[in-house]
Amino acid sequence: MTALSQRVSQSAFDGSRLRVVLLMDLHDGAQEQFLEAYDHLRDDVAAVPGHLSDQLCQSFENPSQWLVTSEWEDAPSFLAWVNSDEHVETVKPLSRCVREMRSLRYSVLRETGRSYTEMPERSRGGLQVSPRLGDGVVRHALTFTVRPGSEQAVANILAGYTSPAAQVDEYTRLRRTSLFMHGNRVVRAVEVEGDLLAALRHVARQPEIRAVEEAINPYLEEDRDLDDPQSARLFFTRAALPAVHHMATDGLEHGSTTRHALYYQAKEGGGMALARLLAHQDEAAANHPHNSIVGSTVFQRDDIVVRLIDVRGRPDAHPSLSFGVDTERQKASLARLLDHGTDDGTSGSTHGVALHPCDPSSPSVHEMQLITDRCASPEA
Repeated sequence: MTALSQRVSQSAFDGSRLRVVLLMDLHDGAQEQFLEAYDHLRDDVAAVPGHLSDQLCQSFENPSQWLVTSEWEDAPSFLAWVNSDEHVETVKPLSRCVREMRSLRYSVLRETGRSYTEMPERSRGGLQVSPRLGDGVVRHALTFTVRPGSEQAVANILAGYTSPAAQVDEYTRLRRTSLFMHGNRVVRAVEVEGDLLAALRHVARQPEIRAVEEAINPYLEEDRDLDDPQSARLFFTRAALPAVHHMATDGLEHGSTTRHALYYQAKEGGGMALARLLAHQDEAAANHPHNSIVGSTVFQRDDIVVRLIDVRGRPDAHPSLSFGVDTERQKASLARLLDHGTDDGTSGSTHGVALHPCDPSSPSVHEMQLITDRCASPEA
């Protein structure tokens, strides 16, 4: 039986410190403007809960290449900041100076050097205990809303497009794309072998994908102009739905499983706590004798949590496990974190049925409607 540490290939909830590296290529002549913008915002960033330190560096080989490296107490602190509207507004002056940007995020496993060895023993925590093992796949999702009444038109567009070429380059390949809807909310989850950013850029350049994006533009609640780099970057920044936890059991094969998405509407400010609860429950249920979930990914942004599960058999065979809870205590914990009001941030009805392990009439947990699920062939 595979150890739990080998099943969890990604987790924001292991308590380890996070190192974030932001690589930037500036527009010609924008160095002074960029430095001025950084000096204006760095004190605001330093005051963000969980922020420990950062450094701004300029390449001594190419003055247009800069990087910011920052350290955070843990991944949830950073994700709460980077996914917030406050962050989007704060970094706008920097973004105007940047031609290209890339963000890399790492958990801290080991640390050496005088600053660490001289640190008090009680302060040396925050290191990832052991390396995580994975399948070389990066998981990411986007979520956005469309105008009420346009749901069926959007579903038809998203279900009928031609898939782009899966192979991006020698090292990167688009493995799977899954699209779901709940009301007027769309969730698009992708799995990439290799470089996620390279895959997203490859997909964005494909004419069939450009056609789909242009076709849904009139239906979006948030306007965007894909020909304007700033507008496109702002839209996709706000639409990002990061994966915060992934685990898989032995023998995950697409042909033997079905994919489902559950949409959880958390209470205001409770999204991260809800994602943590679901992640821990998925770990606890891994060895449950009736567990039919062979793969689970939790995505979270603000108060929106989406749990993508690959199930062997029917998900309603053991509904409590499918919903992410099993015991009465877990159900009570989930109920405390859910928003039981009628406004879940979406509108309209869905093909999926509203589901809740404690109250079947609750609108807080929904099985989303599958629009399309596409897997690239192994030889693609």
